[in-house]
Amino acid sequence: VHLVESGGGLVQAGGSLRLSCAASGLTFGSYAMGWFRQAPGKERDFVARITRNSGNTAYADSVKGRFTISRDNAKNTVYLQMNSLKPEDTAVYYCAASSRSLNLLTTGEYNYWGQGTQVTVSS
Repeated sequence: VHLVESGGGLVQAGGSLRLSCAASGLTFGSYAMGWFRQAPGKERDFVARITRNSGNTAYADSVKGRFTISRDNAKNTVYLQMNSLKPEDTAVYYCAASSRSLNLLTTGEYNYWGQGTQVTVSS
């Protein structure tokens, strides 16, 4: 199984980025997908997740209203649209796949992880 994130980079505060995560080696439509982030010296935190059929999404309070998770099962890809970025959004962003269908808010609930993509927001 491979999850490959892309779309990270350097952006000014208030700007936008769209992260993508391309999945291979698994039946993509059978997995819920999530995004997590990890800032230097901190734990990996939940950002957003989407169920297998896109019927349900959930977000961390810190990104609610600014970030949108979506998926295209035909392209085996999950996206994270990030708007109104803040310096505190700076982190490495990871996508993850889970065979579970409930909660999906913690790292332990996910089976597979990507290598991450760096997002840096300057003030």
